Amino acid sequence: MNELLRFIGDGDAIPDKPVPDGLDGKDLLEIYRWLVVLRTFDERAVALQRQGRLGTYALYWGEEATQSGPMYACRDTDWVFPTYRQSSIGALRGVSPATVLAWWRGYGGTHGFYNAREHRVAPICVPIATHLPHAVGLAYAAKLRRDPIAALAWFGEGASSEGDFHEAMNFASVWKVPAVFFCVNNQWAISTPFSKQTATATIVAKAAAYNMPATLVDGFDPIACWKATKDALERARGGGGPTLIEASCYRIGAHGTADDPKLYRDDADAARWRALEPVGRTAGYLTRLGVLDDTKRSAIAEEAKRLIADAVAEMESMDMPGREVLFDYVYARGRPDSFAEGLDELAAVRRPPEVQPLRPQAPPSTGDADAPKGLK
Repeated sequence: MNELLRFIGDGDAIPDKPVPDGLDGKDLLEIYRWLVVLRTFDERAVALQRQGRLGTYALYWGEEATQSGPMYACRDTDWVFPTYRQSSIGALRGVSPATVLAWWRGYGGTHGFYNAREHRVAPICVPIATHLPHAVGLAYAAKLRRDPIAALAWFGEGASSEGDFHEAMNFASVWKVPAVFFCVNNQWAISTPFSKQTATATIVAKAAAYNMPATLVDGFDPIACWKATKDALERARGGGGPTLIEASCYRIGAHGTADDPKLYRDDADAARWRALEPVGRTAGYLTRLGVLDDTKRSAIAEEAKRLIADAVAEMESMDMPGREVLFDYVYARGRPDSFAEGLDELAAVRRPPEVQPLRPQAPPSTGDADAPKGLK
């Protein structure tokens, strides 16, 4: 039975633990800053979607610790493989947040994408678990080249029901590749509860079938997520093979902006978990340590707001890509005749005229001096 790894208490019933070796005050502030940047991006993206300025968006409110902690444990040379739920982690690696917002806006091609090799951030994966074999393949290639790097891949507990998960785990263990599998168990795969995903009590229990070490962590604790990932990455780079990490947390919000969780779960459950969300909880921990105060906390929040506000302005200044982007990057060389014909057809289609909004018409003037202003 894996014991839950946790460092950050709640200032009350759950006691704090000492900061693990390898982190000083500067590191703790940076991990917290990353939490705030991720939270700010997420909140702004939801607002933009509600305003019709982004497409459907998969929010990650409350899961920031499972991103900032593991990312801080990585070396710049390590590769990371995000899902749609970790879409903005590239911002922690130099990817412009505007590019990620453009991706959610539906801009294709280079408009809504980044250079994966430059940032060592793999493409944002929307299909469930299909990126896990890719991470294993990259890690295996690194092993063959004796390149001292590792691959870190995120996935949700629902992905453990996919064959790609089991195939990736099996090959990673057989080949002893330098890979870390990071499962964010937020208890819900859209509307399917964890209890209906698997017969095991935890995801880490599955590691035994692949003779793989596993660690269970508090998914609302970025320090625990950092520690588990750091140890796993060091083991991987040292030739010890892969590790499975399960971050136990809760999907406080909806699966996405098109989802209504009230239809399938009790709001009271989310309310109970909300008290453990990582941004406020980490702030409390750092305050108790004397690392964070109100001035620093305010400065970090303002910096994050400016960063994301600039990203929104940059995204909205981009020219919308033409329809031909639908045909780009599909084949390595050239474009089949059928594609060329389709592109010509699209070019010939006229855009519908803009629909002018209805405006209230003023009634005929009656000469009444007491009529409301604007209607005389």
